[in-house]
Amino acid sequence: MLELNKDNFDAEVIQAEGTILVDFWGTKCEPCKALIPDVERLAEQYDGKIKIAKLNTTENRRLAMAQKVMGLPTFVIYKNGEKQKEISGAENCTPETIENLIKEFV
Repeated sequence: MLELNKDNFDAEVIQAEGTILVDFWGTKCEPCKALIPDVERLAEQYDGKIKIAKLNTTENRRLAMAQKVMGLPTFVIYKNGEKQKEISGAENCTPETIENLIKEFV
């Protein structure tokens, strides 16, 4: 799974064609860490249909703020560089809701 940071975010997300799901997570966010195996499974399952990437907000705080990510975990769908839809918060971000979000855009 692609790891995003301030150096590659624009090229991989904003300037990219197609649909990308970005997992905004943090090292101190227990719900985020619990979702990692599920997100990695979804990345394999939907490989070739949607690009799935993750951004560690602990290391890229300014970038997360610039994307208006205020809480964790947050999953955002971008299509051709434009933010399309977002789900946020531990109660909203379950393996099922993340997969449903993917299914909306593939």
